[in-house]
Amino acid sequence: MTDAEWAVVRDAMPVPSWLEGRGGQPEGYCHRRLVDAVRYLVAGGITWRAMPADFPAWDRVYALFRR
Repeated sequence: MTDAEWAVVRDAMPVPSWLEGRGGQPEGYCHRRLVDAVRYLVAGGITWRAMPADFPAWDRVYALFRR
């Protein structure tokens, strides 16, 4: 994902609770990496569990986008 694409997508991402002072802990993965993982999944037509190890764990990627 280019920086220009990320600038558009970033505004649509949910703001983590801990950044808004509502408690919780910092997230373990960068949102940009999570979006890149979903784009890879869609482009390649692979299953969630076939996500390469270069990306965050498939269940963390799935958890963000199942909301």
